[in-house]
Amino acid sequence: MLKKIIVKVVKFSLFLSIGIILFWWAYRDQNIDEIVNALKNANFFWIGASLVFGFLSHLSRAMRWNLMLQPLGYNPRISNTLFAVFVMYLANIAFPRLGEVSRCGIMKRYEKVQLSQALGTVFIERIVDFILLVLLLAVVLIAQFQQIFAFLRDNVSHKFANIIVSSQSFIAVSIFGIVAVFLFIIFRKKLQATSLYRKIEDIFLDFIEGIKTIKTLENRTAFIAHSLFIYLMYFLMIYVCFFAFDFTSHLSAMVGLTVFVLASFGMVAPSPGGIGTWHIMAIGTLLIYQISESHAKAFAFAAHGSMTLFLIVAGFVSLILLPVTNKNTQKS
Repeated sequence: MLKKIIVKVVKFSLFLSIGIILFWWAYRDQNIDEIVNALKNANFFWIGASLVFGFLSHLSRAMRWNLMLQPLGYNPRISNTLFAVFVMYLANIAFPRLGEVSRCGIMKRYEKVQLSQALGTVFIERIVDFILLVLLLAVVLIAQFQQIFAFLRDNVSHKFANIIVSSQSFIAVSIFGIVAVFLFIIFRKKLQATSLYRKIEDIFLDFIEGIKTIKTLENRTAFIAHSLFIYLMYFLMIYVCFFAFDFTSHLSAMVGLTVFVLASFGMVAPSPGGIGTWHIMAIGTLLIYQISESHAKAFAFAAHGSMTLFLIVAGFVSLILLPVTNKNTQKS
């Protein structure tokens, strides 16, 4: 028991340290007064609108989760599901990936949903979210390839960009790929015996099973509609924040989509609430569109900070309201 606690404390400290270090690295040369001035001149109506879109995305996520639980014989109250979603985000801010278990635990306590079944629905949900994010990434890379490549060529490294497009590198990559395939065929049996191969295979098979499970949903249309709506709200959360600042108000919806998608991958990193990682990705993306570094940092600070603060407040309010709104249920 003590060993598990120590491991959890070490992991939490490690992840938190990663976030703090990356956040410090992103803002190490930033004049704080510039961020303060940008926030003073911000139009907080659009920040508020961003939070409304954020709330709608979380409400839709709760409704989508209910759709997944209903075929299992459960009919949870939407308030409990929504509170569980908010607690999930609060827990993830404290400790990456803790939120998924936390929200399933809440549903077990207040809606008597089996923990294993709840976790299964969360797994399917994450697969769907990941597929949508990858599809959006493909759209962004195709639509914004010239801007992204030009930025890499001019700012990251001339040499790196030239390597990407050189015919020699294409030949080298092709040869490497062919050799890798042959080596895999030759040593396939030995590779299949390794624990790493089995783990990757299990993940892939679970991924396929998760996709197949979607076909068994009774209300697939509503499930797909909620999934698309969630990502529409996520996009609008970022896009409307552009109008809060003079220096980003001219940016297009496609730029908003690009910032949203690329910054979302910063949330995948093991940093509490995407602290540091989200900021780096958002700032780097805005630099592609000639937004100054100081302005990009101010935008990232405001957009991420407002939503994080909202989720912290909503998470704690949910923890308070859960036992209050379920008082009669618990007695029965």
